[in-house]
Amino acid sequence: MTRFLKDMSASAIAAGFITVLVGYTSSAAIVFQAAQALGASQAEIASWMWALGMAMGVTCILPSLWLRMPVVTAWSTPGAAMLMGTTLGLPMAELIGAFMVCAVLIVISGFTGWFEKAMNRLPMALAAGMLAGVLLRFGIDAFAAVQTQPLLVLAMLAVYLAGRVWFARYAVIATLAVGVAIAATGGQLHFEQIGWQWPQPVLTWPQLSLPALLSVALPLFIVTMTSQNIPGVAVARASGYALPVSPVIGFTGVVNLLLAPFGAYAINLAAITAAISMGREAHEDPQRRYVAAVAAGAFYLLAGLAGGMVVALFAAFPRELIMAIAGIALLGTIASSLHTALRDTSSRESALIAFLVTASGLTLGGIGAAFWGLVAGCIALVVLRQRD
Repeated sequence: MTRFLKDMSASAIAAGFITVLVGYTSSAAIVFQAAQALGASQAEIASWMWALGMAMGVTCILPSLWLRMPVVTAWSTPGAAMLMGTTLGLPMAELIGAFMVCAVLIVISGFTGWFEKAMNRLPMALAAGMLAGVLLRFGIDAFAAVQTQPLLVLAMLAVYLAGRVWFARYAVIATLAVGVAIAATGGQLHFEQIGWQWPQPVLTWPQLSLPALLSVALPLFIVTMTSQNIPGVAVARASGYALPVSPVIGFTGVVNLLLAPFGAYAINLAAITAAISMGREAHEDPQRRYVAAVAAGAFYLLAGLAGGMVVALFAAFPRELIMAIAGIALLGTIASSLHTALRDTSSRESALIAFLVTASGLTLGGIGAAFWGLVAGCIALVVLRQRD
């Protein structure tokens, strides 16, 4: 604890807050819609948000403190999108049973080392190219937001550039503060419908059924591991962290399993939000950036306790402010990822293909572009090595 207090910094705490802010505002609506599509009641939806917040908080804080590395987790957004398209009319008990089976599969793939062995064969250039492709949209959105909110976004960009020159550690903090101040001055913050209500977790006793296993558990596991955990590991490695993948993945599965009866459908390593806590904006010293992940975990716990109120809070910010601060906070990570992907001439074309396929947003078989970007990059690498 003494070391943690010594390593604390305002920039790391701000990075942790932005991590949670981006995570919730970018995909909380998808989780709500998925729960509604599956027939969850309002009480059950609130329980889902509580369970997911608790799971992400615990899986951020404990591994980060243990490893002294930034470990950031998230709910499976592609998994929620997949659930949103599940219209089999399965009862909630069978869905919860499927969530628990998915968590067990994550535990097994983590602690046995199967997942890490597959990741160790992944060339760093391809992982970096894939990461840059994942993050590209956020960088583009930051500048596209100028079209609808020019004063707000241009002022934020100006403050960021000035901050990089005169107060680099606090550039993102100052950028966020200026954005909030301008939004407040323009009457763009809408806090009037925000109210506090303690969450009431709803325990659903699981039931197993073959339709739920085949249509929910297995697809959810595949989507979570390929579209979420692979990019999550790639982010950590591209940021220079030798993350012990097997125990971390296994631990996320254990926490997921314990909270699945309350609605935690799938927890995984984060990619986009993790890049915020692992970047230079969190701290110039990479060994002190774990504080950002711990802070993110604390904010996730608060978000879970706040239930639906926190979603309304984040929704009170203008969309352009969220787009701008996310893109600005990720500029350094995008630049370093592209540098890593393209610096080695022997793998440059393969990494470029991984980058382009990932950035395209291609989705096949319910599996996202990050996975297909890696597949395309690996195929290109094998073929081009025959030429060399």
